[in-house]
Amino acid sequence: MSEPVIFCDRLFVDLGGMTVLQGLSISVYNGDFLAVLGPNGGGKTTLLRVILGLEKPTSGTVTVFGAPPGIASHRIGYVPQRLFFDREFPISAWEVVMMGRLSRRKLLQRYGRADREKATEALEITGVAGIRNRRIGALSGGELQRVLIARALASEPELLLLDEPTASVDPEMKSTIYDLLERLRERHTIVLVTHDTGTIARHVSRIACLNCTLEMHEKGSTLGRKTLDSLYRYPVDVVEHLDAGGAKPDEHHDHA
Repeated sequence: MSEPVIFCDRLFVDLGGMTVLQGLSISVYNGDFLAVLGPNGGGKTTLLRVILGLEKPTSGTVTVFGAPPGIASHRIGYVPQRLFFDREFPISAWEVVMMGRLSRRKLLQRYGRADREKATEALEITGVAGIRNRRIGALSGGELQRVLIARALASEPELLLLDEPTASVDPEMKSTIYDLLERLRERHTIVLVTHDTGTIARHVSRIACLNCTLEMHEKGSTLGRKTLDSLYRYPVDVVEHLDAGGAKPDEHHDHA
């Protein structure tokens, strides 16, 4: 098997005197579409920050594209959970997507034809080319998320990291975003952090349940009531992770 895109071995992360990630080991390979499920405070965003090189592990081994985190950041596209700019700022969807080209530019270098072509392609792939001139403050939650995904794609990433990309969108738009990500999997390795235990299961190749510690679930398994109750501590939908042929696993089988 080829070298993993992301490799974590016995990863521990302590923040503010608390252990956020405990003994986490996981490998993500080229072409994977991994969903990371878990409650607030379970360490999902911290895991993404470690992969991005923004958070240092307390102990353990982490590599991304075979190097320490942060070395290959130009090969990663990131869609954050929250916006770090004012939605009322007078900036268009096109200008937001063009920001994705900054990692390809030298300091103070102007955008060129290739930058404009890649930004246009990203807008078309995500289905928002028609709103390129609208200000971000006028976009719906779903439109904004597609623009942010387009910004990530404009950087020509091999790995896409998405932190709760459907948290602020309605159920119908949520489904279309998952459909989009499933198509993107043809050319990108994807790691998606989400609370959505229902819709996401039919789209992804693997599911990781994360609440400080991590438990993997492959295609054909079921995240039963016992597993989900121990993970979330409040009622959520049972996840039937169908295999490639769409067959259901044994509904009474729980891998907890």
